[in-house]
Amino acid sequence: MKTRLALVVAAALAAACAPVQVTRYAWVTGLKPEKAATYRDLHAHPWPGVNAMLKKCHIRNYSIYEREIDGKLYLFSYLEYTGANFEADMKQMAADPETRRWWKETDPCQAPLPDARKAGKIWSDAKEVYHLD
Repeated sequence: MKTRLALVVAAALAAACAPVQVTRYAWVTGLKPEKAATYRDLHAHPWPGVNAMLKKCHIRNYSIYEREIDGKLYLFSYLEYTGANFEADMKQMAADPETRRWWKETDPCQAPLPDARKAGKIWSDAKEVYHLD
């Protein structure tokens, strides 16, 4: 009995210490100047349910940065995904009522780049060219 318990505990500890597979994602979009203060305020006070859904969908280390370039405002987003099915997790997030209400507040603040607008999206994918771990 003690041996069996020791094996179960050892297996649980090994699983807990196993390295987590991380996939990094980044995007860019425009920020409408007349909506910038609203966008900043929303993100200064994020809704707890939205943050909880992000975590439930295996997202961690999520950041959004703002930058002005040639008089235009842009948002740069970065996150780390630790789940096994990004598309399924993104569908789960998109189906969440509170997240959908959040997007109704944030989407009008953003100015999609032409490629994203053409695809009916807000954010344009960014390609990773370097990473130091």
